[in-house]
Amino acid sequence: MFQTVTEGLQSVYMKKLLPLEQTYLFHDFHSPALEPADFNNKPMVLLVGQYSTGKTTFIRYLLEQDFPGMRIGPEPTTDSFIAVMHGETEGIIPGNALVVDPNKPFRKLNCFGNAFLNRFVCSQMPNQVLQSISVIDTPGILSGEKQRISRGYDFAQVLQWFGERVDRIILLFDAHKLDISDEFSEAIRSFRGQDDKILVVLNKADQVDTQQLMRVYGALMWSLGKVLNTPEVARVYLGSFWSKPLQNTENRKLFEAEAQDLFKDIQSLPRNAALRKLNDLIKRARLAKVHAYIISHLKKEMPAMFGKDSKKKELISKLPEIYTTLQREHHISPGDFPPVVRMQEQLQHYDFSKFPPMKPKLIESVDKMLATRIAELMTLIREEESTVPERMVSGGAFQGSQEGPFGHGYGEGVGEGADTEDWIVARDKPKYDEVFYSLSPINGRISGANAKKELLSSKLPNSVLGKIWKLSDCDRDGMLDDEEFALAQHLIKIKLEGFELPNELPAHLLPPAHRKH
Repeated sequence: MFQTVTEGLQSVYMKKLLPLEQTYLFHDFHSPALEPADFNNKPMVLLVGQYSTGKTTFIRYLLEQDFPGMRIGPEPTTDSFIAVMHGETEGIIPGNALVVDPNKPFRKLNCFGNAFLNRFVCSQMPNQVLQSISVIDTPGILSGEKQRISRGYDFAQVLQWFGERVDRIILLFDAHKLDISDEFSEAIRSFRGQDDKILVVLNKADQVDTQQLMRVYGALMWSLGKVLNTPEVARVYLGSFWSKPLQNTENRKLFEAEAQDLFKDIQSLPRNAALRKLNDLIKRARLAKVHAYIISHLKKEMPAMFGKDSKKKELISKLPEIYTTLQREHHISPGDFPPVVRMQEQLQHYDFSKFPPMKPKLIESVDKMLATRIAELMTLIREEESTVPERMVSGGAFQGSQEGPFGHGYGEGVGEGADTEDWIVARDKPKYDEVFYSLSPINGRISGANAKKELLSSKLPNSVLGKIWKLSDCDRDGMLDDEEFALAQHLIKIKLEGFELPNELPAHLLPPAHRKH
């Protein structure tokens, strides 16, 4: 048995999956082999977007600190991939040195050559946020031929490499830059199969008023619908992710709620990191199995002596039919197969007769891994979660959004009046008393039946009214006095304003006459 999930994932990969990948040239066709650093690294967040959409500013906003190599401006400034990571001292590690460091998960990036490595750096600094996550800043995506010609490396391929290894992919849009260029479309398509990692952020949303924001949001959803081939609507977070004053404050509450949701998602990454790595390993194993079936099938179809070239051309052109045959033979879902066109292009460069034949033992080993070892690791993940203290991203912008009077939801809903000496319900009590005395109280109390008629006029469902009754009947006598009735009306008001009710009544809402009990 394994001591930790990380150790288990690494062992399972090295012993079961890696032999299958090496035999059937998986690393040449799809993705380089995984290394120990890929299993041990912190969760990573990849930021992708067109130039000047606020990617670098977003990182600066999260960290609340400048990082080495940072440049911000309205023109295309970030021309490199920058991995912002934790380090004891501030500094920059250039790409060529980075890919030989066994402790960093970037060793396999050397396959993209010097043109890429000269544009790849690691920015290290001591920062509390970076103790839990690392952030990858990318060059702003340009429109036009410049993107393809001037980079000197395959931009989409590099994004795909990162997409397979990061925990979150954040696509940033600017309220004034909604067009998705061909290059941006290609970049988004390179994340095929990673849909569960993608978040969309509409930045600089304070620069437009509410009416314009509705139009901008609709236009963005329409544009995304053409690029993200999923039946579900992508979740879009609206906001202004920098520390400058808001230009339009009418949507302030919306922006605060959206930022809080986004922060919660990023904060949960360390807790879900092991599960994400396990999920990615299963995805990889399924693709490796399918790849083995394709390669061995092509080998089987090749003639022993003559006509190899013509047969190769025929097999490449018939690849969609081969996919269908393999789906039927091995009961594989069509979604597990690699893209046909790309596979056809790659197969042009190989001699099919040198491909390895089918080796059932390797496939059986991976099947056994998926059936038993993965279940063991799932159990181990749950055990680790229950014993290890909850890991959350803290520091930077995450700290300011949680505590004090500027924390999200402070002084609203149930929290209203928490820091005042007076009972908050007393403000509206004269209005509630009029209704209370119209219900003919006996000895200063009204029965449940009388209260029910009045409370039902709120049109809230019985399940909610039942909870309000339970919270309001402080002495549990099945009746309400004037203070308890006022409290019930106050809780109804809170619910109708869209806030959640507490499971237990907070001390500041307890009616004064009942506090001594």
